[in-house]
Amino acid sequence: MKELTVTGPTVDEAVQDALTQLNVTRDKVDIRVIDEGKKGLLGLFGSKPAVVFVKLNYDSVDEARDYLQKVLTEMEIHPEIKVERNGKEVIFKITGEDTSAIIGRRGYTLNALQYLVQLVGNKNTKQFHTFILDVENYREKRKETLTTLANRLADKAVATRRKVELEPMPAYERKVIHTVLSERRDIRTESMGDEPHRYLTIFPK
Repeated sequence: MKELTVTGPTVDEAVQDALTQLNVTRDKVDIRVIDEGKKGLLGLFGSKPAVVFVKLNYDSVDEARDYLQKVLTEMEIHPEIKVERNGKEVIFKITGEDTSAIIGRRGYTLNALQYLVQLVGNKNTKQFHTFILDVENYREKRKETLTTLANRLADKAVATRRKVELEPMPAYERKVIHTVLSERRDIRTESMGDEPHRYLTIFPK
């Protein structure tokens, strides 16, 4: 339920009823008074109820978090999800029991879920956010692995004088490798393909 029309003895009471039904606070909604109502004679005769239209403000981060929570619940996983915002980058930090199932083999499950959260969070807004899912500090550990992998494959590209193609990765991981290798003068990197199968290629110079 994202919007509803509610009647009440007064505008304030109608609004409060709507907030209760939506389970939100007043700052999370837009309110339009359709009819202010009328008390009537002695508060009884000729009285007319107030009518208000209340609509939830769209918040892409809340939408994405709610979707993530729903998917994890269906997976029978009930972790704690903390939200960290850094400009347009939003990190969902997931902690709790049985969270390894969220990561999957080599992070495939986590990356797939992150891609879906990205789609849901950005589908109804012009303010694009980059959503990152992190489970038990997995992303930091993965960053260390990617740094080692990037330099090893860059060395391979230079030694063989052939391009090296990496497996498909989310934009966040490709950015890590681009950044790690950006200072090297003997290679260049380029992202190729379409999401969610976009991958990075290392070319020797």
